[in-house]
Amino acid sequence: MNPTLGENERNCGPKGSLMKRRWIAGAIGVLAVALAACAPGGGASDQGDKAGADKVTLSLWSWRVEDVKAYEKILAKFEESHPKIHVEFKPFQATEYNNILATGLSSSGGPDVAQLRAYGGLQPLVEADQLLPLDGKVEALSGFDAKLLEGSKGHTDGKIYGVPFAYQTLQVLYNKKLFSDNGIEVPATWDDMIAAAKKLKAAGITPFAVAAGPDATWTLPITHEIFGNARYGSTAFRDALVKGEKKFTDPDFTASVKLIKDLEPYFPKDVVAVKIPDVQALFVTGKAAMYPTGTFDLAPVLAADPSLELGIFQVPPPPGSPVTTPVTPGWADGSFGVNAKSAHQAEALELVKWMATPEFGQLYATELKQLSAVPGVTPSDPLLAEMAKNYAGNGAPYTLLVNFRYGQPNGDAVFRDEVQKMLTGQTDPEAVAASVQKGVEQWFKPGN
Repeated sequence: MNPTLGENERNCGPKGSLMKRRWIAGAIGVLAVALAACAPGGGASDQGDKAGADKVTLSLWSWRVEDVKAYEKILAKFEESHPKIHVEFKPFQATEYNNILATGLSSSGGPDVAQLRAYGGLQPLVEADQLLPLDGKVEALSGFDAKLLEGSKGHTDGKIYGVPFAYQTLQVLYNKKLFSDNGIEVPATWDDMIAAAKKLKAAGITPFAVAAGPDATWTLPITHEIFGNARYGSTAFRDALVKGEKKFTDPDFTASVKLIKDLEPYFPKDVVAVKIPDVQALFVTGKAAMYPTGTFDLAPVLAADPSLELGIFQVPPPPGSPVTTPVTPGWADGSFGVNAKSAHQAEALELVKWMATPEFGQLYATELKQLSAVPGVTPSDPLLAEMAKNYAGNGAPYTLLVNFRYGQPNGDAVFRDEVQKMLTGQTDPEAVAASVQKGVEQWFKPGN
């Protein structure tokens, strides 16, 4: 990875040599300028500031290339109250980010502050001692939701390494007009939902916009959580798994996997070939009535058609569920942490402290149409506000992501591959559950 050259490096070329020749001629004053300009740097932090040498430039790395304009607005507010700090937002492709960040944090050219993935995505950086623990340094973290802070903690040392910036929730988006046109009410029971799906299918409308194509297998565990979290037992089952009291081969978990196969007739035709853009197009154009997805899809859907009248609902518990009330699965989306090698840790800490304030949280929720992790932030968007209320009242962990991504093979990856095979008729729910259990047993130890 080759970070963009800083101001120092750009001045250290023929111009530097010319300055030295002038010094030889007697221009001693120029020597000091040249030496200062060509001094060895520590990456983006040492670029200085165009307006003055006493202004520090922080480099903020992210995997969100689509959020550049929003972060420019957000960070401008920080700079208003911190005039001696300038922040450069540097996003990278999401699929390449993990490797780029690990390399950057191990060298002097890395970020001062970095967007960190949660849970198992955070742990390798913690084990490499590449992040500054924030315990006692960011006081506002004591007021954050404990469930969300789990995603920012080291798995073994329990220290906090990042300020959570958002959380995602899982539910079903639905097209209000299609429901109204077809005489369908928001389902109060599982049977109501199936009856609605049958009615929509008979009308030539795809009931559920679900993708299982090569680029979309990561959405299959999400689909499973939306429909099956209550069926496998939600939080109580997750807790029993972690303690070693239950396994993924438990009949309740197997039954939750079977739900995906049972619902396949209401998915798009040839679902294993359907890509994410395909299902988004189906839903946005009114060819699909319901979209089981996460908070993260609300903004893209409305951006595609702002006139859409959308509603959301929590899936009613399927028959046989240990949990009898609807749940909203969710997880911490990530956090912002400080590079342990940053040359400007004091300024970097100022930035992450500000990211724990309601000012940042409100800006984040408004500009990015996401659920802020900062306590007390109320989304202005009514659908986001409803999602937040549902999670606050009936939040449940996305088990495979929250607890079973700390080793290889991670449970989420095994699950999605096996479910895709189940949808093609190559395996069955019992075998899917057995494969997940066999995979995580290679590294998971109960109680950890």
